[in-house]
Amino acid sequence: MSVVVVGLNHRTVPLDVFERMTIAASHIPKALADLTSREHITEAVVLSTCNRIEVYAFAEKFHGAYQDIHNFFSEIVHAPPEQFSEHLTGLYDADAVRHLFSVAAGLDSAVLGEHEILGQVRRAWETSATENAVGPVLNPMFRHALEVGKRVRTETGISRHITSVSQAAVAMAGQRLGGLEGRRVLVLGAGEMGEGLARALNGGGVAEILVANRTWDRAVDVASRLGGTPVRLDELPTHLAEIDVLLTSTGASSVILEHGDLAAVVGHRNDRELLIVDIAVPRDVDPSASEINGVTLLDMDDLREFAEHGLKQRQREVTAVQAIIDTELDRYVDESTARSVGPLVASLRSRAAEVQTGELDRFSAKLANLDEDQRQTVEALAAGIIGKLLHEPTVRMKDAAGTARGERLAEALRDLFDL
Repeated sequence: MSVVVVGLNHRTVPLDVFERMTIAASHIPKALADLTSREHITEAVVLSTCNRIEVYAFAEKFHGAYQDIHNFFSEIVHAPPEQFSEHLTGLYDADAVRHLFSVAAGLDSAVLGEHEILGQVRRAWETSATENAVGPVLNPMFRHALEVGKRVRTETGISRHITSVSQAAVAMAGQRLGGLEGRRVLVLGAGEMGEGLARALNGGGVAEILVANRTWDRAVDVASRLGGTPVRLDELPTHLAEIDVLLTSTGASSVILEHGDLAAVVGHRNDRELLIVDIAVPRDVDPSASEINGVTLLDMDDLREFAEHGLKQRQREVTAVQAIIDTELDRYVDESTARSVGPLVASLRSRAAEVQTGELDRFSAKLANLDEDQRQTVEALAAGIIGKLLHEPTVRMKDAAGTARGERLAEALRDLFDL
């Protein structure tokens, strides 16, 4: 049996392919039910963010699980395999665990050390728990990953300065415009990422922060807490004609602003440039809008390039983070080994005790004439023989636990004793 992770992330797949592969939060429960119903998958967690779409699974066999997850991706996003197969990555056992720990630590993010990913990992795990899609293998693995993420951010400087995609997006906009002081900014989307954008703007000297959202009450709430003004979606054309910057990150499954919508607005801007930073995945703004004179459109690809420039400032922290991950991976393997070997050994001893009890019962008539001391002697003799026979297999199982040999021994015990 193996722990596997199969998926796509910002390092392995072009944005235009990646945005077609994302799974909306509302569809995750259905996705989990689909995954755990497949032949080789027992437990599953789906982690879908603006940087990655990954399935973590406890599987009977790695190759069988890989194919199950490959088929799952193709079916749930209605994409032919040739669109994404070459971009899929797959890891198993210790490498899969190390990858999850690195994700939780922020090492695998577009913005090194970002803090948002820790909450995303937690929510993915909690959703799986709610849907009864995780159990004794993935539960402790994700719990340990969250511990790693917290320890890394406490003991290293990996999360200093810009620590989120939202902060990076605002910083990138400021760099493009030579600062945001006195600018009017519209934030489209008031979810976690949108609120992060508004929070990054708050107190930065902008002239006005407007917040638009599909749900009006949410727009009002975010705007009131962060010094902004809520606006309605049907008023977007009016505000787009007046603002300097549009920051957008909604959870919409398709484009919100088409090329024609923005082309119509530009004519009312009196030749003023409009900067759009679209960090939604899938994108909120039609990519062809970048061809409109007077519009500068930046997306997640641009943000990753921007984040790379600040990487060297925190690169020295990576070594310290990796050392923590190595230590925690060793601890996880030791604990996981104890969890896996313990029940197997207990099951073996329980089976032996059943045999012992059964045989004593079978000969109970012949033992009826024994007094209590003699009967206890016979029972102790039977227990002693069982104990001595099981001692060496138990010791060898514990010594080999966590190795390929240990897995072979475990499989042999399961098969030989039907455990």
